[in-house]
Amino acid sequence: MKPFKLYEVYSWLLVISSVLFMSHTSQRDKNQNLQKKKYNILFIASDDLNNDMECYGFSFVKTPNLNRLVARATRFDRAYNQYPLCNPSRASLLTGYRPDVTGVYNLQKNFRETLPNAITLPQLFMNNGYYSARIGKIFHYGVPTQIGTNGMDDFVSWNQRVNPKGRDKTEESKLTNLTPNVPLGGALSYLAADGSDDEQTDGMVANEAIQLMKENKDHPFFLAVGFYRPHCPFVAPKKYFDLYPLDKVPLPKEVASDWNDKPEAAKFIKDLNLGLDEAQRREVLRAYYASISFMDAQVGKLLDELDRLKLTDNTIIVFWSDHGYNVGQHGQWQKHSLFEHSARTPLIIAVPNITAGKSSGRTVELLDIYPTLAELCGLTAPAGLQGKSLVSLLKNPGSTWNKAAFTQVTRILNGQIIMGRSVRTEKWRYTEWNEGKDGIELYNYTNDPDEFINLAKGTRYREEIKNLSSLLKKNSSDLLFTPYKNQVDSLIKQGVRVRQ
Repeated sequence: MKPFKLYEVYSWLLVISSVLFMSHTSQRDKNQNLQKKKYNILFIASDDLNNDMECYGFSFVKTPNLNRLVARATRFDRAYNQYPLCNPSRASLLTGYRPDVTGVYNLQKNFRETLPNAITLPQLFMNNGYYSARIGKIFHYGVPTQIGTNGMDDFVSWNQRVNPKGRDKTEESKLTNLTPNVPLGGALSYLAADGSDDEQTDGMVANEAIQLMKENKDHPFFLAVGFYRPHCPFVAPKKYFDLYPLDKVPLPKEVASDWNDKPEAAKFIKDLNLGLDEAQRREVLRAYYASISFMDAQVGKLLDELDRLKLTDNTIIVFWSDHGYNVGQHGQWQKHSLFEHSARTPLIIAVPNITAGKSSGRTVELLDIYPTLAELCGLTAPAGLQGKSLVSLLKNPGSTWNKAAFTQVTRILNGQIIMGRSVRTEKWRYTEWNEGKDGIELYNYTNDPDEFINLAKGTRYREEIKNLSSLLKKNSSDLLFTPYKNQVDSLIKQGVRVRQ
């Protein structure tokens, strides 16, 4: 073999060095461009979803796709809504203000009546050059009555809105309704549906979202995908019902003395379990769980498309529900209560290069989503937002955190509208009904996770009650120092007593 001359070796070294330098420079430029590129936001909502899921440790309810999301996200194990009802909760999350500021306590009022100039979360992104789109339910819709319409949507928050309507809406006559005297939006009714996922409204929602991803993959987007399930009526294709044999469906634990130490105001459902026997309750639970697994499958389609479009590494994913859902705890069903199953909500946030299979036990609120996304994306949020950015917890889920969570709900008691207010710390929940005049509750979740023992009686926990009551009062008084404090008067007109 002919030996290389020295100048030939030197020439080859120059070539190799040049190739390596160009490769390094190309990778460096690629990394810099990735850092400069704006995050996309995939904002996924599920309606009336509690935490009874495999992805939250309840292995009976199968959620393989949310499991996938959790593996690359931070799962918040103590996340709480501000008002356990669709419209008030969503108005609070999307404006960044508590219900006492939005003035929304029911399903009818639009937050714009109280806050005409509020900049909503999607509106902030749209104002900063993002393509902002909604598919399905993000702001309040009446379900199932308003499926296929704009509902109570906030049109100034979006560049585009899409309102699918599937077989679940058109085949309502096929429902089995176990509470026929209740309007369909609250009735415990269900249908194991014929046909495919794509024929259901939520299947259509996922498919429309995928189309918008494809169309906007080269432009930063805020894509809000609002699934209707598992909101009643509980409708899902039959294959999801088949996941849950009726005789295997577990019922919540009950104790005969449960209501002996709880105030009457804590009851939303006066006729415990709505008079349903155990077999009927299992029917309802199977349908609710089937609806969860069906919704989970639609989430999977979104995750698959992000991967296919190579958007996963530059997209923040937020998965949330507007509130939890009682499925027989304390004989209560649906929302409207300040018990854990109603006040607690799923919250999962995936941020590229920050989160990966973490969980946080800190008490957080849905209010915190707005300032979190603003900070992650370098946007200036409106002044006076009442949540706190979760970025420090996304980086270190166990970092120091002294924030409690507050949830409230109205009641009609003895012909009067009263307010129930609850504060949740990592160990305690303390609740006052009508400032304590109509009862108080105290639960220790370390010893009593099912809330069977109200510790508010007697003097043993006087110090805890004093401290937690002070937290409630401080939270209420702080509302008066928001940019919208002059609008608190509107609450009084609704019959709600507001601390002044």
